[in-house]
Amino acid sequence: MTKHEEYEQKTERLLEPIIKANHFELYDVEYVKEGGNWFLRVFLDKEGGITVDDCVLISRSLSDLLDKEDYIPDSYILEVSSPGLGRQLKKDKHFEKNIGEEVEIKLYKQIDKKKEFTGVLVSFDQTILTIELEDQIKMDIPRANIAMVRLAFDF
Repeated sequence: MTKHEEYEQKTERLLEPIIKANHFELYDVEYVKEGGNWFLRVFLDKEGGITVDDCVLISRSLSDLLDKEDYIPDSYILEVSSPGLGRQLKKDKHFEKNIGEEVEIKLYKQIDKKKEFTGVLVSFDQTILTIELEDQIKMDIPRANIAMVRLAFDF
């Protein structure tokens, strides 16, 4: 397990009672380095959507716990937010919840000379994601070749 995975898991465990008490869903936790800074990001969801007040509540509660536990030696920035409309699908629970929804997929390596596909998520397992393209053709995409999956949305 990498350092960032360990921090993410510990953070998820710290968040469990806070999330449960406030009837939120913990969508994801990520610990990443961007532009020379470390970020600990917490993504929340709930029926009807997350508000700024919800983010403040979780941020303050989590910040106190993180100070107390002090398991991240690096200097980092804590961010708490909603995953947004174009949310990334990373975990099996995300894929399960969004079967039948339109998704955008970006690949590491081309398939049929393309690195991006949009289609309706039909199914998934540990190795394959299946989408239905506009022409109602089903396409299996190896998960090992997927750089990113997110919900598609039109403005």
